[in-house]
Amino acid sequence: MRMSKLFSKTLREAPNGADSKGYEYLLRAGFIRQLGAGIFTLLPFGFSATKKIEQVIREEMNAIGGQEILMPLVNPADIWKETGRFYSIDREMSRFNDRAGRDMVLAMTHEEAVTDLARGEIDSYKRLPLLVYQIQTKWRDDPRPRAGLIRVREFTMKDSYSFDIDQEGLDKQYAEHYKAYFRIFSRCGLPVIVVGADSGMMGGKISHEYMYLSPIGEDTIITCPACHYTANRQVATFKKTYYSEEMKETEKVLTPDCKTIEELAAFLKIEKHQTAKAVFLVGTFINDTNGEEEEKLIVGIIRGDLEVEENKLQNAVKANSLRPAHPEEITAKKMVPGYGSAIGCADDVLVVVDDSVAKSNNLVAGANEEGYHLLNTNFGRDYQGEVADIASASGGHACPECGEPLVASKGVEVGNIFQLNTRYSESMNCTYQDENGVRRPVIMGSYGIGVGRLLACLAENYSDEKGLSLPISVAPMQVHLVSLVKDAQVAETIYKALTQAGIEVLYDDRKESAGVKFADADLIGLPVRITLGNRSLKEGKVEVKLRSNLEESFSFGVDTVVEETLSLIAKLKDELASQIVETEWQNN
Repeated sequence: MRMSKLFSKTLREAPNGADSKGYEYLLRAGFIRQLGAGIFTLLPFGFSATKKIEQVIREEMNAIGGQEILMPLVNPADIWKETGRFYSIDREMSRFNDRAGRDMVLAMTHEEAVTDLARGEIDSYKRLPLLVYQIQTKWRDDPRPRAGLIRVREFTMKDSYSFDIDQEGLDKQYAEHYKAYFRIFSRCGLPVIVVGADSGMMGGKISHEYMYLSPIGEDTIITCPACHYTANRQVATFKKTYYSEEMKETEKVLTPDCKTIEELAAFLKIEKHQTAKAVFLVGTFINDTNGEEEEKLIVGIIRGDLEVEENKLQNAVKANSLRPAHPEEITAKKMVPGYGSAIGCADDVLVVVDDSVAKSNNLVAGANEEGYHLLNTNFGRDYQGEVADIASASGGHACPECGEPLVASKGVEVGNIFQLNTRYSESMNCTYQDENGVRRPVIMGSYGIGVGRLLACLAENYSDEKGLSLPISVAPMQVHLVSLVKDAQVAETIYKALTQAGIEVLYDDRKESAGVKFADADLIGLPVRITLGNRSLKEGKVEVKLRSNLEESFSFGVDTVVEETLSLIAKLKDELASQIVETEWQNN
């Protein structure tokens, strides 16, 4: 590739809206361009890098028995209606009608499509186990796209699906993916950790996420340095302390201008753990009778020293989505914002009580009257509700395994694996005939990796103040050949020799200053830079630098530049291969 003919161009400054370092450099180096909110074009460099990532993924999926297929982005809505997700997923899923008036959807993921495919192909236990995968476009109408390829609406994803006769078979395929994912990320050069996660809209009971730890991440990861407990905050737990004593009679007290727990505790001269806090949300549900969407008010009751984890609350009530309640929605159910509690609320309010409240006594709670609170309220005596863990874990809380302080950090999810079990096969009648002639539901797993997001995280991880420095396994090309010589024929000869040897070369043949060429080379960040200068060529040498270490340079002979470059590329690949992580999944 010659830079004089390159379709894209480098930018001295990033366009407005580049809200992360990696996003800025992908824009400036000419890897991507934005078409719309959360919609990006891959330019030649970006396309080449993603194809290399996809090849790593293919090799590892093939190694564990995967067969590549390609399913349509456009799905008939009927298959999504069979599982109920047509109704349960909110506006992130784009729905439309074709010219015949049939309901259609743009696939966010392909569990329905692959289950429909499998029920036509799998008829006997002799056909199992099976594993298929695809690398395909997905669409999610995310309301808040950000950070370039980190959070987008249109994206490319590797999704694989396993089919087994029993849990033992699923455990085996799940473990193979668990290990393969570490190999994929290691081969790409991205450091990740794996965390226990919520299955969300995917269903199933067991799932894990692969996280790249970074301040730009939206997920909060809870870890224990002492025993290595790790989980997404959405599902993380911690050891709680309970405060139990003999129940006392309730007493209404005047608490003017005490609408927060902090104000209440200061006014009454008590600790925050002696209070019960009410959090008001509205959940969206599907009516079992008519299939229509409806909303219900939810009040989560948690001790004042803790916070509600909305994901846990949503799972506890089995809502499709949550939003903050409006003041008028709260008062309509006999509760008062700022002074609210579940005591005396309307019967149709969904009350969920954290065990920190259920196992503590005599807590101060709102009186549902402006300016008043109740002393000595007790769950079970003064109000009822469902008891569940809805507390949000955070740094400093006690580890649920060993009791040591937990640590919180930010992360970006780059991969996920789910044990779906029979979530889709039962609802879509995907069955096999066992040895005794009995029809049984196929046991399924689902496994995903975001290709563009992986590139975005690599850009975050491998960049400095000058630009990108991607690993050789995923860099769009291996060598950046910079010519500063007057004799263009010499540069052409070396360029052709390198490319004929199978080396991927970006040849800067432009009539630009050395400063411009070096700045662009730093920005694009190919692993090896070979500079042709008049002085060094007179000595029969070329200057060589690694993008990962611009402070040091060395020389290759002009006559041996091909052989020495091939050797250097092999060395860089070997160094990356030596870092491949081998990790086994323990089914415990």
